[in-house]
Amino acid sequence: MIHEIFPVGLLGCNCSVIGDENTREALVIDPGDEIDRILVVLAKHQLTLKQIFITHAHIDHVGGAMKLKAATGAPILLNKNDYALLKMLDVQAAWIGAPSPGAVEIDQSLDDQDKVQCGAIHGVAMHTPGHTEGSMCLYFPLEKKLVAGDTLFAGSIGRTDLPGGSFNKIVTSLHDRVLALPDETIVIPGHGELTTIGEERQSNPFLVKR
Repeated sequence: MIHEIFPVGLLGCNCSVIGDENTREALVIDPGDEIDRILVVLAKHQLTLKQIFITHAHIDHVGGAMKLKAATGAPILLNKNDYALLKMLDVQAAWIGAPSPGAVEIDQSLDDQDKVQCGAIHGVAMHTPGHTEGSMCLYFPLEKKLVAGDTLFAGSIGRTDLPGGSFNKIVTSLHDRVLALPDETIVIPGHGELTTIGEERQSNPFLVKR
């Protein structure tokens, strides 16, 4: 598996470029901004983008999706429960003092347990509401990797005070779904450093059993 992770945009959203080394098919997760940089990574590995996966509809994760689609023709995937947030991108832009990216059109709604594939690489979509109503993680079982969006961070969890957020829902998502994964699972959060399920189970103050 080719997997490059790098922060993009004002808020440093972790964007993932994932590619199959044999078929050269690729998946991009959370192209929030800096699309030229993403295209350079795709070109470096001679990858053809097949899908654009959005973990949730906050502007720092979805803001560059339409530009990436225009450059590659790849469809945009997002859970339908975040469609309302997509209609607020101009408001979200004002929150962070950024220009509005304009309307974002979704090609396919992702549901829980939907399969996402590029070449021989298989990911499983996990609906983990709490940060937003439509928040999704993407789990790669063979590679034991979880792209967690803003559901789980190293030492913390996603904020729940924005529209669509719910502390009770995110805690339920984490305990019932995310912590069910193996301890050795590498977690790629939406922002900041990578971690593992085991590390978070042991030390994350929101997850440690009291």
